[in-house]
Amino acid sequence: MAWWRDARFGMFIHWGVYAVPAGTHNGKITGGPSEWLMQSLKVPTSEYMKFADGFTADKYDPAAWAKLAKQAGMKYIVITSRHHDGFGLWDSSVSDWDVRASPAGRDLLKPLADAARAEGLRFCTYYSILDWRHPDYTPAREWNDKPEWNGGPGYARDFDGKFVPYVHAQVGEVIKAFDPDVMWFDGEWEESWTESHGRALYNHVRSLKPSIIVNNRVGKSRNDMAGFTKAGVEAMGDFCTPEQEVPSTGMPGVDWETCMTMNESWGFKSTDTNYKSAERIAQTLCDVASKGGNLLLNVGPRADGTIPQESIDRLNEVGRWMALNGQAIYGTAASPFRRLPGGRATVSRKDGAVTLNLMVFDWPAKEAEDRFFIPGLRTNVNGVRVIAADRMARSPRVEQLDTGVMLTDLGGRPAGSGTMPVVVRLELAGEPEVVVAPIPGDGRGNYILKAVDADVEGKNGGAARLKLQGAGGDENLGNWTEPGDKAFWTVATLPPGDYRLEMEIACQASDAGSPFEVALGPVTAKGTVPATGSWSKFTVVSLGGLKVSADAATPVRIEVRSATDKLKGGLMNLRQLRIVRIR
Repeated sequence: MAWWRDARFGMFIHWGVYAVPAGTHNGKITGGPSEWLMQSLKVPTSEYMKFADGFTADKYDPAAWAKLAKQAGMKYIVITSRHHDGFGLWDSSVSDWDVRASPAGRDLLKPLADAARAEGLRFCTYYSILDWRHPDYTPAREWNDKPEWNGGPGYARDFDGKFVPYVHAQVGEVIKAFDPDVMWFDGEWEESWTESHGRALYNHVRSLKPSIIVNNRVGKSRNDMAGFTKAGVEAMGDFCTPEQEVPSTGMPGVDWETCMTMNESWGFKSTDTNYKSAERIAQTLCDVASKGGNLLLNVGPRADGTIPQESIDRLNEVGRWMALNGQAIYGTAASPFRRLPGGRATVSRKDGAVTLNLMVFDWPAKEAEDRFFIPGLRTNVNGVRVIAADRMARSPRVEQLDTGVMLTDLGGRPAGSGTMPVVVRLELAGEPEVVVAPIPGDGRGNYILKAVDADVEGKNGGAARLKLQGAGGDENLGNWTEPGDKAFWTVATLPPGDYRLEMEIACQASDAGSPFEVALGPVTAKGTVPATGSWSKFTVVSLGGLKVSADAATPVRIEVRSATDKLKGGLMNLRQLRIVRIR
C-alpha cells in the first residue's frame, strides 16, 4: 500500500458503450448518470446492443490521456474494464460482448496501460460484478428481451455454476493481460452476490497477483455510499470507498479513497454541464488529503475517445496548482487539527524534519486583515514560508501565543494564485502538539459557525448519522434523519448582551415544517424549518433577537437540535449559523 498512500490523487475513467447515447434515448434524458441508462430507462437489450455500432474510439489517444493525468498531478489511473452493462474494453475469450462488437474492434486497455507507465503512473482497472445482460446473472431484468442474452423462454439461470466462473475468468484475463496495480470492484450490492462469493473472488485475485491492491467492494462489507465497513461485518479489501462525499472526520487508521465526478455523471452525458470549478476540485483534494485519504477524480470520455474540454481545462488548472504545491499533498499524513477555520492542513515528515502544510482557502482579502491564526498549535515554529506562484517564498512573521500561532505580514495574496488555495509551510521544532481550542469570534462578539467546523453526536451517546456534504465553501451538514442527532460548536466566549441569530439552511417541501432549537449555553431560541425549494437551495432564516444575561466568559457550547421526536424525513441541511451581537 505504500505507493498508494503516497499518491493521494488519481484519475477515474468511465468509458464504454453508454458514451454513445450519452444519457439520452428515444428523446428521454436519464435522470441519473449516463452509464446507468440501460437500467434507468429500461432499454431493451436488443436496442442497447445497437449502441455498440457508434462506439468508434477513432480519436482515442491513450498517450494524451496519460499525459493529461500526469500534468494534473495524478499518480494513478483507474479505468472501467467493464461496467454494469457487461461491455468489455478488451478482447475477452469468454464473451463477444466487448470491443469486437464495435467499430473500435481492438483492445483499448493495453495501450493505456503502456502509456500510463511511460508517464510514471500506476495503471489500475475497475470491474463491475453486476451484469444486466448476462443470461445467468440474477436477478434478471424484465426488459432483457433478446433470447440469446436472457437464455430464452424457460431458461434456468445458473448464477453459481455459470456466471460466477465467468466473472473469475474475465477478472483473470484482465490481471494476466494488463497487470493492474489495483483491482477496483463495484456492483456487489445485489443479494445474489454473497460474502462467500466476494471472499472467493478476492482470493482468486490474490492468487494471480499477490501484490495487487483490492478495494472493499469485492465483498459485502461496504456501508452504502459512505464506503466504510458496516458494523458487525468482517472487512474485506485493502481500502474503503466513499462515493461523491468526503467523510467529515476522515477515518483514522483506515485506508480510504473518495471517488468523485467532475460534473454529475460518471460516463459522458451530453446534457450534463454542471462542472465543479478548479478551485473546488483543489479544495476537495486538500480536504481529502487533510483527512488521510486519496481522491479519485473522474472523467467521462465520448464514444470517439475525446475527453470533454471542460474536464481538460479544469485538470490543467489543478495541475498548475499541484506543480507548485504538490508537496503539501503527496506522501503526507492527516491534519493534527480537529478543525482549521479557513483551510486545511497536512503533515510532512522527511529525514527527521516535520513540516506543517497549511492550505489556506480564505486568504485575507484586505491589508488590514493580513494575518492567519492557527488555533491550538503549541509546537514551536522554526521557520515559515508562503509558497507563491512565482516560486519565490515569502516569510511571514510568527507569533507564538498561548492559544495558538498567529501569522502576520503575509504580504497579500501571492501573484497568480487566483482563488486557489495558498500553501504555507511551517517548519516545526518537533511533532505537532495541538490542543482543541474554542472557536474564536471576530473581536466584536460575532461568530460565523460553519458546518465544516461542527462536531456531531447522536442520541444517548450513539453515533450520529449527520455527515458533511459538499466542499469549497458549499459544505453543509446533511442526512439529518435522526431526531436525536445534534450539531454543536464550542465558542471562546459569549458575553452578556443582545444577539441576532441567523441560519443558512435548505429543505425540500415534503420534509419541511419540523421544529428545531438553537441552544446558546442556558439560553434557547426556537424555529421551524421552511421549504426552500430543494436540499441544495439554501436560504437565510432569522430566529430573531436573543438576550444573553448570564456571564459566559468561559467557553460556551452552541447546539442545533430537533425539537420533535418524529421527523417527516430529514430535518434540514445546515450550512452555517451566525451569531451577531447587536449591543
